[in-house]
Amino acid sequence: GRSRSFHHLPSPLLRLHLVAAHVLLRLRRPDRRPVVPSGVVRLLAPAGLPPHPGPRNQRPLRHRLHRPLPVPQPLPVPPAEPPFRFEVPSKRISSPDDIRRFHASAAGRHFLGFIAALSHSVRGRKLSDPVPSPLPGTLSGLLSILQTLARWIDEIPPLPHTARYGNPAYRSWHARLSDEGRGLVLSLLPSDELHPAVDELLPYLLDSFGNAYRIDYGTGHETNFAAFLYCLARLGLIKEEDYPALVLRAFAAYLDLMRRLQTAYCLEPAGSHGVWGLDDYHFLPFIFGSAQLIDHKYMKPKSIHNQDILDNFSNEYMYLACVAFVKKVKKGVFAEHSPMLDDISGVPTWSKVNSGMLKMYKVEVLEKVPIMQHFLFGSLIKWYVHINRS
Repeated sequence: GRSRSFHHLPSPLLRLHLVAAHVLLRLRRPDRRPVVPSGVVRLLAPAGLPPHPGPRNQRPLRHRLHRPLPVPQPLPVPPAEPPFRFEVPSKRISSPDDIRRFHASAAGRHFLGFIAALSHSVRGRKLSDPVPSPLPGTLSGLLSILQTLARWIDEIPPLPHTARYGNPAYRSWHARLSDEGRGLVLSLLPSDELHPAVDELLPYLLDSFGNAYRIDYGTGHETNFAAFLYCLARLGLIKEEDYPALVLRAFAAYLDLMRRLQTAYCLEPAGSHGVWGLDDYHFLPFIFGSAQLIDHKYMKPKSIHNQDILDNFSNEYMYLACVAFVKKVKKGVFAEHSPMLDDISGVPTWSKVNSGMLKMYKVEVLEKVPIMQHFLFGSLIKWYVHINRS
C-alpha cells in the first residue's frame, strides 16, 4: 500500500487513533485473515538467520521474530531403581518461575525427550505397519484398558441434553473410571514389588480423559496420559523398542477413545486457542502424525487440502485424521476456522512441520501455567527441589 499522512487532521488524539487503525489494517492479509502471531512464526521459522551483533533491543524486527528455538531431541527414559518410594502425586506449578524450574530440571528435560523419542520412533510408519506380535504385556494391557473404557460409552449412553457442551452422562462414565481405575492400573503391574505404584499411577490415569466436574478435555489431560506412559517407562514396563507399537497401537486407540468421548458426551474444549489452535482438544497426534509422514513420496503438508487424500489415508496417518476431524466438526472455510493448520500447510516438508510441532508443544503446552498448574509430580516425575548450599 502507499504511505499515508494524517498530519492534516486537527486533533492529535484523532490522528493517533487513525494511525493505529491503519497499522491494524496493514497487518491483515489480502484475504482479510489476521497474520499468524509472531510467536508462531518463530516456532515454525527455519534456523537460517545469521546472529545479529547488536543488543537484543536494537536488533532488526526480523531477527527478534525469527530467533530460532532449539528442537526438542529424543532422550532415553532414566529407569527408576529400587528401593522404590512411591507417593501420591501432587500439583506443584503455580507461576512462570515454576515452569522455568520444571524445564531446567532432569524430570522436565527427560519428559520432553520422551515425547520427542516417541515421535522419532514412528517416522515414515503407517498405523497399519506391522509391530511385534504378540504385543508386550504392558501394551496389550493398555489396549485392553482402552477397549474397556470404550465399551463403557455404549453402556452409559448420553442423556437428553439441550446445551452445546457438557452431557451429564459423562460424569457417570468418569465415576465408573474412578471406581474401577485402581484395578485397571494394577492389571499393568506384574510384580508384588510394583503394586504399591498404583497410588502414584492412578491419579495420572484418572486425569487422562477429562474433568468430570467441568465436563471438559484439553491438552493438559492429554499430557497427563503421556505422563502416565512415561511413568510406566520409568518402571521398565515400556521399553524403547516398544515405542513404535506404543504410538501406532496404544496412543492411536487412546485418540479414538477420546474422539468418541468428545462427540458422545459433548466435552467442552479446555483451554482452546480458538481459531489460533491446531485442534480444540489435542496436540500430540499432530506431532506423531507429522512424523509418520516424513519423507513420504507423494503427500506433502499442502496435501491436507485434497479431500480424496483425507478420505483415503486418514485411517493410516494421525495428522490427516486430525485434519479430517476438524473439517467434520467445524463448518465453513477451512482457512477461516483453522488458519493455523492452513498456514502450516504451506511449510515445504513434513520434517519442518514435525520439528515446529515439537517446539510449539513445549511453548504452547508445557510452558503455559494454566495448563501445567494441573500437572502432577511424585517419585517418578520429581519436582525440582532447591538445595540451599549456604
